Amino acid sequence: MSEILAYVHKDGFFHRLHPVTKIIFIIGISAVCIISTNLVFLLGLVLALLAIAYLSDLYTEVVSQSRLIVMMSLVFIVITLLTIPGGDLIGYLIPAGVPLIGNSIPLTWGALGIGLILSLRFMILIYAFQLFLISTQPRDLVHTMERMRIPIDYTLMFIIALRFIPTLQIEGKRIHEAQLARGYNPGTGIMGKIRSVAPIVIPLVSNALSRANVLGLTIDIRGYRTGKRTRLREFPVRGRDYLVSSLVIVFGCFYGAAVFFQLL
Repeated sequence: MSEILAYVHKDGFFHRLHPVTKIIFIIGISAVCIISTNLVFLLGLVLALLAIAYLSDLYTEVVSQSRLIVMMSLVFIVITLLTIPGGDLIGYLIPAGVPLIGNSIPLTWGALGIGLILSLRFMILIYAFQLFLISTQPRDLVHTMERMRIPIDYTLMFIIALRFIPTLQIEGKRIHEAQLARGYNPGTGIMGKIRSVAPIVIPLVSNALSRANVLGLTIDIRGYRTGKRTRLREFPVRGRDYLVSSLVIVFGCFYGAAVFFQLL
């Protein structure tokens, strides 16, 4: 399984965009998908993001977590079906033939529609943030946040949180392989998976706490809070950045205006 949110060393179109352009892209896509309730439009956004990933040579990395995304989407649909009663009736989760509790927990088309909307929004946000994070080096993101006058403490917290996710994933995989090499056999089925969690989580949390202490000392030693640093690499804004930013802003404003006047 590929690492989650880890930077991928490639030279695709999305890699060559300036981090500010990618931030504008994220904000625009997020705003549009949040205000939209059109299933066809949201599905089109999902396909558009997958097309962008394919053209940027990032399709494999983006869809590598699709199984988890689909599972979470199904959870959203199930929760809405069980908790939202509005709309035309599809049927009942518990059929009429069951004594005493028959014809209970109604399932409606309105709840299904809301569940699909939430699922598509979730997929859009995840795919968009994946494109942003796997195509942007952390150092470029740090420099961009500094240029945006974001306090260094918040920048460090954001970058460290992003880097800890793939680091913990790699560490957990190594611990799991080490336990298997020692002959640990938690068994099969659901209980086997539950029993296999503790031998992985305990050393993983211990190593994470130890790494946090070392990281704090490293930050102080390198003087990140002094505010005086030089940049080895500058990332200039090019014509393609203006083009992509303009397209995203125009598209977001046009769709937002269309939704606004339609609501009126």
